[in-house]
Formats: sequence, structure tokens, C-alpha cells
Amino acid sequence: MVGKNDTERSPTSIERARKKQLAQEEGSRMMAQFQQEAVAVRKNMERLRALRLAKEEAEAEAQADAAPVAAKKKARKKA
Repeated sequence: MVGKNDTERSPTSIERARKKQLAQEEGSRMMAQFQQEAVAVRKNMERLRALRLAKEEAEAEAQADAAPVAAKKKARKKA
């Protein structure tokens, strides 16, 4: 019987193992990149949310300040 020794690997087997290893490394790099982008997106969303809330608060304060002045003007009708 002429058989291959278990320790000997064929060139195609070696190539297949190399490709598998490269695919795993690429997958790891892509996952790390995806996670970094996700963190950046969340930080940007937090920043934009803070800006929006500050703007809404400023608008609410401005509207609250303007509302009593408008009420006083309405109360002063000429007969």
C-alpha cells in the first residue's frame, strides 16, 4: 500500500489552510474596524443629541420669556 504519511501535507492542503488563515485574519480586522466605526457613530449621536437638547432648551426659554410679554400686550387693549 502506497499511502501518504499523516505528517506530510499536499500543496493544495497547505494552500487551503493558508487561505483559511488569511480569511480568519481578515474577518478579525473587519470586526475590529466595524466596532471602531460603531463607537464613532455612537459618540457622534451623543454629541448631536446634546446639541439638539441644548437648542430645544434655549428655544423653550426664549418662548417662555416671550410669552409673558405677549400676554401683557394683549391685556392692554384700548377702549
